[in-house]
Parts: sequence; C-alpha cells; structure tokens
Amino acid sequence: MEITEGTGTIEPSLYTVKAVFILDNDGNRLLSKYYDKELYPSMKEQKNFEKNVFNKTHKADTDEIAFVEGMTIVYKCSIDLFFYVVGSAQENELMLMAVLNCLFESLGQILRKNVERRCLLDNMEGVFLVVDEIIDGGVILESDPQQVIQKVNYRVRHLQSLTVSTVWMNT
Repeated sequence: MEITEGTGTIEPSLYTVKAVFILDNDGNRLLSKYYDKELYPSMKEQKNFEKNVFNKTHKADTDEIAFVEGMTIVYKCSIDLFFYVVGSAQENELMLMAVLNCLFESLGQILRKNVERRCLLDNMEGVFLVVDEIIDGGVILESDPQQVIQKVNYRVRHLQSLTVSTVWMNT
C-alpha cells in the first residue's frame, strides 16, 4: 500500500512516534525519549526543539495539535506538566492522540490521579515503564491504559520477586 502526497510517495511505516517528552510549566525537561536518532541526534538539538515546541504550545488550556519544524505534535497540559507526542508531518493525528491519552491515563492511575511534577519525579521508574509499554522504538505497542497498567504491574512484581530471590540466594 502506498500513500501518495504531492510529488513524492510515502511508504506507510510502523514507526509512528518520533519522540515523547514531558516538560514542567517552565519548559524544563522531566522525561524525553527520541526514537528517530537522525531527527535530533544531539542533546542540544533535542532541547532546542523542546524549547521551540514549548514556546508555541504552553499557553493552551486543552488538548491540542501543533506543527513545529515539520513535525506533527499532539500535547496535553495538566497542572504543572506538559505531555508531548511527536510524529512526522504525514502522521495520523488520531494515532498520536491515542498514544498521548494512553500515556496520560496510565500515569494518572500509577500516580493515583496526582499527575503533577513532584509526584511524577518521585515515581520516575514507573513513568519510564509506562512509556516503554506504550512505545518501543517508535512503534506503538499499546493504546489501552488498562493493559498498560496490567503489564507495568506484572513487570514490577516480577522485578520485586527477582530482587527478593537474589537477596535470599545471597544470604
């Protein structure tokens, strides 16, 4: 299947998400994962992109879609946090929004509806687990928050049992 747009042909890809990042209300990075290493290869380029995105989006009060530097960006704000999911200019906004909503709702459950900066920072391991359950290398794995929570809880229990058994074996 080919999608023709303008003068070129774009091949559909499973690699839907280019990046995910969470910024505080000052635009400071709390979490970021870039899946397309060629897009912004250096930390400086990533932070410049995030600053540019934040400057164009931080005044919004609701879920929005933006186009910055040729990227499609969906975002959501909550108390003192901004959540961003980035895709290519040709990416389906509904797919990106499904990822964003799944991320936000999953974190809401993990953080017990307390989705704010301090709580997020206190639970970063869980936040990274949630992101990894939703997206792997830019491929969307899951968009149902209940499934994400189940998988994260399983991984946490599994890691805890490994830790307990490791301690038991070493004593």
